[in-house]
Amino acid sequence: MPTVLITGCSTGIGEACALRLNSRGWHVFAGVRRGEDGAALRAKARNKSLLTPVLLDVTDAASIYSAIQVLDSMIGRGGLHGLVNNAGIAIAAPLEFLPIEELRKQFEVNVIGQIAVTQAAIPLLRKARGRIINIGSVSGRISTPLLGPYSASKFALDALSDTLRMELHRWRIHVAYVQPGGIATPIWTKALADAERVGQQLPEGAQSLYGPIIAHMLTVAAQADRNGLPASAVGKVVARALTAPKPKTRYPVGTIAFAAELLRILPDRWRNRLIMSQFK
Repeated sequence: MPTVLITGCSTGIGEACALRLNSRGWHVFAGVRRGEDGAALRAKARNKSLLTPVLLDVTDAASIYSAIQVLDSMIGRGGLHGLVNNAGIAIAAPLEFLPIEELRKQFEVNVIGQIAVTQAAIPLLRKARGRIINIGSVSGRISTPLLGPYSASKFALDALSDTLRMELHRWRIHVAYVQPGGIATPIWTKALADAERVGQQLPEGAQSLYGPIIAHMLTVAAQADRNGLPASAVGKVVARALTAPKPKTRYPVGTIAFAAELLRILPDRWRNRLIMSQFK
């Protein structure tokens, strides 16, 4: 029976991945930060005996160690067949006024936390020649105003995915980067709440300088939460990345993600002008 550890399973993409793989007969170890979230997820699972909630905070070394110990005791010599690094947050603010502690928080969750979990899981993955799936974003391919912290973290995760793929090739541990675009997930609702919180920390001049752009981005985030593809679309792609005989290195999800790949072909100034034209 294949086994997988998925981080950030309380809602959104993580939950969708957990339920998708559970329905396909995988034993899913679902990383959550609260026990009640794990219980709620397990209640939705088709094969409840094959979904094990695990308390896991990717920014807490002790929590990561404890979670891996749970996995090791349950799967033993069989090893881990998949790791899906999904946990993440989105912080938005103009870089000129972004509190540095907020930038550190963004990278602590979206980059350092992913590598910390990966480091801890590699010995189990090596036993099963498992696969690593890093959940990126269209923002990890194309930068936009105000989403600099989030984009930078996803660009970093993209680069680290490439490096891991080469370093782990010897043990046949494949690493894939999934880049969703335009997905309706709670991350945008949380981002809106975070934007208000961070906005209260900005100096008075920030609003007069960046007010129109901030207002536009808040509207875009609200639209993404309402009109994006369902998280289950990403769950399907993750399942494919874990099971394909010849897995790809990169999996765009949604038309926005494919459009971003086309935008990357343009010269930098053309691409910047095209993106900024949406803010007028």
